[in-house]
Amino acid sequence: MASIRIERIVHAPAEQVWDAIRDVGALHTRLVPGFVVDTVLDGDARLVTFGNGMTAREVIVDLDDTRRRFAYSVRAETLSHHSATNEVFDEGEGRCRFVWVADLLPDAAGPVVEQMMDRGADVLKTTLEAANA
Repeated sequence: MASIRIERIVHAPAEQVWDAIRDVGALHTRLVPGFVVDTVLDGDARLVTFGNGMTAREVIVDLDDTRRRFAYSVRAETLSHHSATNEVFDEGEGRCRFVWVADLLPDAAGPVVEQMMDRGADVLKTTLEAANA
């Protein structure tokens, strides 16, 4: 199983970063604009369209305001398993640590997913720091 962990220090308050993450229907406007170009809520899931044309159905598993933790699972024919979390940790002085973890099968999908997660984390950091400036 591929296990991917991406971290970024974001120079914005944890509450502000968490507020954008927990707004699960606004990926394309508040969190990662351009990387994601559309997000449509569909019951307990969201349909995500990425800037590269890929689409994903992400089932929302948990949204925990106390722990600032969002869990979801991608459902796709190319993946036999996928689970992921986004967490936000206060680092003091108006900054936080964003942690994105994904576990997936098959292993061969790992490099592509890791590249997308890495790019998404960069866009998240840039977007939220600009909003905090």
